[in-house]
Order: sequence, then structure tokens, then C-alpha cells
Amino acid sequence: MKVTYVHHSCFVVELKEHILVFDYFPGDSLDSIRFHGCLPDLDPRKHVFFFASHAHKDHFHTEIFSYLRSLPDVTYVLSKDIRLTAALKREAGLIFADKARIKRVGPLTSHEYQDLKVETLRSNEEGVAFVVEVEGLRIFHAGDLSWWNWGDEGELLGEISGRNYKRELRRLKGRHIDLAFIPLDPRLGNGASSGIKYFLRHEICDLVFPMHLWQQYDLITELKRDPEISDLKDKIVEMDRENIVFDIPDER
Repeated sequence: MKVTYVHHSCFVVELKEHILVFDYFPGDSLDSIRFHGCLPDLDPRKHVFFFASHAHKDHFHTEIFSYLRSLPDVTYVLSKDIRLTAALKREAGLIFADKARIKRVGPLTSHEYQDLKVETLRSNEEGVAFVVEVEGLRIFHAGDLSWWNWGDEGELLGEISGRNYKRELRRLKGRHIDLAFIPLDPRLGNGASSGIKYFLRHEICDLVFPMHLWQQYDLITELKRDPEISDLKDKIVEMDRENIVFDIPDER
């Protein structure tokens, strides 16, 4: 298994027969920050799946549809809050025949596409989180599902967010997760690590990739030094740049 951290919340997971691309957008899409990661070459012999957890510009862009013309077996799994308007379809160059490759999913639903299973959780921000089962692995991408703990300025909102976050994670209880991608957002200040630490403590997971970092990779180092999770720090994957690639051995 090979995992490529592209940027922000975008990861590519390449398996023997499948390639999974989560929440890709081009790095120049946002006004406030410039990302430099790019997608690796996607093997046309494999089943390629693009996942988009919600419509925010730092999680979805119509550029993903460009692969409709170059990959013979590509499927798009999009949260239903992503509205494929006539203008968006024109921008993406979509034609009627492409409709069969685009799957729309809402929260708390289950789907099967070929030999891949997808379950969705309800995000407490926008859209969905994905639980993907394929080739004997279970992969969790949280999208914007997190404990949005804004501290004193939003104490009540943080409490509500935490309650909703914990409720959704209970749907994973008792299930082994091989890889998880979980937000660690620096904008939350002292509350940045609340969600990822809760996940580490309450879910059975081999490796956790922090994401939604806005390029502040020092937060991962700080997290691994946190005494509250000292016994779990080896589960946290440390990243320090975009387009870093991790070769992960199959130990099953």
C-alpha cells in the first residue's frame, strides 16, 4: 500500500487493484493560501475512485473530472451537497454519458461499487465522512467531521460540536480501521488537537494521518509530544511537506 499526501486534506491511497483519491483540489484554488502538491500519476490499469466529502473549495474542484477522458475505469463518489449545476457541468466538460460514473451519497448511507464498499457518516460541518472497505482494508476519511472546539469564544458551539463528533464516531465502535485521515486544524488554537486525540483514544486504528493543517506541520510534532497520548504517538504519521509518499507494508 502506498499513501501520497498531496496537500491539506487530499490523500491518494494506492492498493494492488485500486486507487483512492480523497478531497483533491488544485493548489491555486484558494485566495488565502497557495498549496503546491499535485496528484501522482494514476495507473490506468487500476480501478480509480475519487471521493469528495463536501463542496468547500479546499475539498472539491471540477478538475477531478478531467480524468474521465484519460482513465478507462474511474468513479466519482460525491457528497450530495456538491451541486452539479448546469454551469458547473459546462466548466467540467461533463456530458450525459458521464452521469453513470458519478455517484451521489448522503450521510448515514451504505453503497457498493464493484468490489468496493462505502459507508458515510454525517459531518458536523458540511457533507459526509467516508468509511471505505476494499481489498480487505478499512479506510476512514473524516472530511470536515471534527471536534470544532473554538475555545472560550465559542464554548457552547464547541460543546455541541464535540457531542455531535462523538456521536458519529460511535458508529465506528469496535471496527478495526487500517488508515484514518483526521483534521488537526491550527485555527482552533488550544482546541486544535481535541478531535484527533479523542479519535486515537476511542477508535481501533493502526495509522492516523493528521490533515487540514493549513501547512502548519509543527502541529504534528506537538501532538506526538502530548503526554495525554504518549502511549499512542506511534500511530500518528508525521508529515513535513506536500507530496510526501509513504510505503506501508501489508502485515496481515
